[in-house]
Amino acid sequence: MRDIRLKEGVSNMEYVKIFDTTLRDGEQAPGATMNIEEKVRIALQLEKLGVDIIEAGFPAASEGDFDAVKEVAKNITKSEVAGLARATKEDIQRAWEAIKYANKPRIHTFLATSDIHLKYKLKIDREEALKRAVEAVKFAKKFTDNVEFSAEDACRTDLDFLCRVVEAVIDAGAKTVNIPDTVGYITPMEFYNIISTIKKKVKNINKAVISVHCHNDLGLATANSLSALLAGARQVECTINGIGERAGNASLEEIVMALKVRKDVYNLATKINTKLIYRTSKLVSQITGMMVQPNKAIVGANAFAHESGIHQDGVLKERLTYEIMTPESVGIPQSVLVLGKLSGRHAFKKRVEEMGYNLTEEQLNKAFKRFKELCDQKKYLYDEDIDAIISEEILKLPEKYRFVYLNVVSGNKTVPCATVEIDVEGKIVKDVAVGNGPVDAVFNAIKKIIKTKSKLLSFVISAITMGTDAQGEVTVKLEEGGRQVVGKGVDPDVLVASAKAYINALNRLAFKKEVSQNKEMLP
Repeated sequence: MRDIRLKEGVSNMEYVKIFDTTLRDGEQAPGATMNIEEKVRIALQLEKLGVDIIEAGFPAASEGDFDAVKEVAKNITKSEVAGLARATKEDIQRAWEAIKYANKPRIHTFLATSDIHLKYKLKIDREEALKRAVEAVKFAKKFTDNVEFSAEDACRTDLDFLCRVVEAVIDAGAKTVNIPDTVGYITPMEFYNIISTIKKKVKNINKAVISVHCHNDLGLATANSLSALLAGARQVECTINGIGERAGNASLEEIVMALKVRKDVYNLATKINTKLIYRTSKLVSQITGMMVQPNKAIVGANAFAHESGIHQDGVLKERLTYEIMTPESVGIPQSVLVLGKLSGRHAFKKRVEEMGYNLTEEQLNKAFKRFKELCDQKKYLYDEDIDAIISEEILKLPEKYRFVYLNVVSGNKTVPCATVEIDVEGKIVKDVAVGNGPVDAVFNAIKKIIKTKSKLLSFVISAITMGTDAQGEVTVKLEEGGRQVVGKGVDPDVLVASAKAYINALNRLAFKKEVSQNKEMLP
């Protein structure tokens, strides 16, 4: 393990690899559907952020996932690109076919090791599991030396057997051994003891990096990951905003900032450019449609807000009284006034580039057209408005349904009525509906046109910036046939934003049906 020297002046800090699985495990979160273009965009941002390994997906799961991993591998130049594979030759071969285009490819193969998984899921004994694990690693080594093995449900695995598996796969050629808390069951002290035991008992452990992958079912994912690092793990698998299956994964931003703020405790460093954390968080939120809760650590809207008078007074006198880190350290911007209706295309392009976007001419023209339209509706635009424009106009799924027109009649003395026009695969369809309120009327009209059987699970409205002319951002969550999707819509008119969000969710639902993956395959 190589040491690095930090600019902060603390020497001999060991280096922790950040393995981001937002594109794989993160996409398993209900509603977090991403198309190929969106996955590539997130991957490029993760590379800018400084992520060491990007797990691009599970190539054997579907053709869509295979193509997405392949495109990510082709576009990433600095970070390693990993493809997940079960411990079978077919999966491993498929993973390699997708990631072989990467400058630094990694095959990540896994097999369950706990008795409960062996008995009820795989229906094999320990010796057979050990044999399969070794065979999988040896087969993967035929394609690349960069092989990672994960012992699924490691934290509920007999510790002596887990040590045997780890030693055997390292002998077989694994360069990284991952100890996942697959079901979010472990506690920090227990995890510390597991990693410590592996380091003591596994004779060849110095030939591999110990990795950890923690789920957040008990809200302990970050704490468990940090505890494992104290015990000697040197790779952490995590996601942006902590998204992922069930309660999610360990949060990249929490782990990275904990190591940075408390370097006196951990004496560990990462390559992450923390000033890009907030922008990366926003991008993932925009693309997946999954809002970050206001009280979310590091990137939540309230993370640096001080409501208490005592706290406000203290911060005004000395920020360190109540702030252990600054908003600037994670890249949280102020809502700086940037552009208005007299601003030209060159100024718009310059600002977009300053914000970290690299748009094609076609994408820029489309975004600039929307910018000019919005300038007619509100006097000034902010960075958040430009983020919303690019999210809505550029970063979206293929549209089976496209919003065209809305007219709503409502008031306290009239029955709310909505007229909606939608482009359904090239054909304009119009219908009218009433409802208990204007939003209900809008949604009822859309339902009549699209004939959806989906159920509305949540509906949230928020303002993007300050002022009464601020754009409204609407988020809806739909469920149909066991599939959940999240849709977003942005517009100065909240009813139009509501219609856009609902249609966006229906597009995501249609997309998810078309490229549905066998989630039972995933760890």
